Amino acid sequence: MPQYRVSEAAELLGVSDDTVRRWVDAQQLPAESDGSGRLVVEGSALAEFARARARAARDPSGIERSARNRFVGLVTEVTSDTVMSQVELQCGSQRVVSLLSTEAVTDLGLRPGVLAVAVVKSTAVVIETPGGGR
Repeated sequence: MPQYRVSEAAELLGVSDDTVRRWVDAQQLPAESDGSGRLVVEGSALAEFARARARAARDPSGIERSARNRFVGLVTEVTSDTVMSQVELQCGSQRVVSLLSTEAVTDLGLRPGVLAVAVVKSTAVVIETPGGGR
């Protein structure tokens, strides 16, 4: 099972090293010392902790749909020509980019600062793992 040093766990959780150490000290996040005496978090424990702490923004649409991949965020940029537009949303720490018709962008009133929901339904999702034997 992979283990993550405090700095790696902090980066994955989007917080500071000190925050991770506080969670460990408060026994909210289990950690142990590795063979070199460094504080590490077991990968499965980190995954469980990340999932439990994840808080998605409330979906303002009020619509139920089969697509489970819904990302609520703010429009940060819209680049349009006469036919197509590229819309960027900042959804928490993730940037989501979509190409859609300029007509749809106009109809939806998409512009920087507008709250929007990116809905992804795909039969193909690529999952990668980093190299280096993790």
